[in-house]
Amino acid sequence: MTAVHLTKTSKFLSLVLRHEPEAIGLSLDDNGWADIDELIRLANADGKPVTRALIDEVVRDNDKQRFAISADGTRIRANQGHSIEVDLALTALEPPAVLYHGTATRFAKSIRNIGLVKQSRQHVHLSSDPDTATKVGSRHGKALVLSIRAGDMHARGLSFFQSENGIWLTDAVAPEFIDWPAQA
Repeated sequence: MTAVHLTKTSKFLSLVLRHEPEAIGLSLDDNGWADIDELIRLANADGKPVTRALIDEVVRDNDKQRFAISADGTRIRANQGHSIEVDLALTALEPPAVLYHGTATRFAKSIRNIGLVKQSRQHVHLSSDPDTATKVGSRHGKALVLSIRAGDMHARGLSFFQSENGIWLTDAVAPEFIDWPAQA
């Protein structure tokens, strides 16, 4: 499969598994899982050529590991990033002392004032390494990588979760827990 077709399919799966399952009439359970056969049937009926082999390739080869297939191989869900209400059934964990958030420089003023908020998503997304955060920030403009004192947040009783693909999730990050790079 071509890289363009894989990217297009990944974006389609993100749309229906994270934001708008109703766009094709797809049903997600409370934990965000969708039946793969139903997804394929509805996608094809909507003019989106999706096969099981294509889904398997997107899940396996997606560099961000956005999706997971259930242990029995019959269901698929997005690992995080939902704007619709789902319970990913994640267990709270103690995070590393420092995590990273990638954003665009144009959001710096707002972040300095109110911190990181989940906006339309269910969680604020944090990375374990600055390289991943840089890639995320670059998608939105000139990248700005913030260091988050996650250990201090956790010590104050704030919860952290880790999605299946390693992304750390929390409800919000107050400005007091954000360390800024010198040039920001």
